[in-house]
Amino acid sequence: MNKKSLSLQGLKWNPFSPELPAEALLMTPRIELFAWRIENMTREGGFALITGASGMGKSVSLRLVSERLRMSPDLQVAELSRPQARLSDFYRELGYLFGVPLVPHNRWGGAKALREKWLAHMETTRLRPVLLIDEAQETHASVLNELRLLSSANFDSRSLLTVVLCGDQRLLAKLQEPELVPLGGRIRARLLLEPQTPEELGEHLRAAMAAAGNAKLMTDELVDTLAEHAAGNWRAMVTSANELLAVGTQQEVAQLDEKLYLEVFSAPPRGRTAAKKERRR
Repeated sequence: MNKKSLSLQGLKWNPFSPELPAEALLMTPRIELFAWRIENMTREGGFALITGASGMGKSVSLRLVSERLRMSPDLQVAELSRPQARLSDFYRELGYLFGVPLVPHNRWGGAKALREKWLAHMETTRLRPVLLIDEAQETHASVLNELRLLSSANFDSRSLLTVVLCGDQRLLAKLQEPELVPLGGRIRARLLLEPQTPEELGEHLRAAMAAAGNAKLMTDELVDTLAEHAAGNWRAMVTSANELLAVGTQQEVAQLDEKLYLEVFSAPPRGRTAAKKERRR
């Protein structure tokens, strides 16, 4: 949306865009408790898990956890950008993230340099660095096992890193495979995201609109309708809301309502021009 469109709706940004600023994201009690758990884990290290079906808000939850952790000036937080990478590229990215020059073909030297860097951070801050991995279901089992061994010290009695894995049900299935059972047994904190109630989804919508500058962008009836028709899926709801906002902006509508909802999702495309003219009369 351009500035003119945002101004028409009284918005600072699109409240239904995937690129929402951090202050527009709703920190629910469950996510806040999980973030607090991760904060405490950084004193001992280990693995944590965020999981749920597609569209349940896993990446949003991970982003909220990241924002919470980055508030600590002494805590180093890194995000793995290529979870699908093989071992050599995995080591390259770890070296980049933690400021350690690595030679991929010398894995022993790379592991030694990374562990020394993490140990130095621990000695200085008493906190374990944090590695966040979104779409972790795409991570190769060999990489996950390497990460488990790389972050373990003193005969597995000491963790050098805090790792948060985030992925869908395929990640849960992967952790049950024989070669990853040792990692699955080391998950110390879990956040399972399930379908949300219409009330919870409505709260998300209202919070997003208020943060964007127009709490009355939608009528209460439309908020309830979107929440009830989303089948508990956060992404499905905001996708529908974003489509309504686009059509409403095109038609220069100040407030989105159920009439627009019926026009967009019930009327055939050919009938929308006539509906637009009728709305302007």
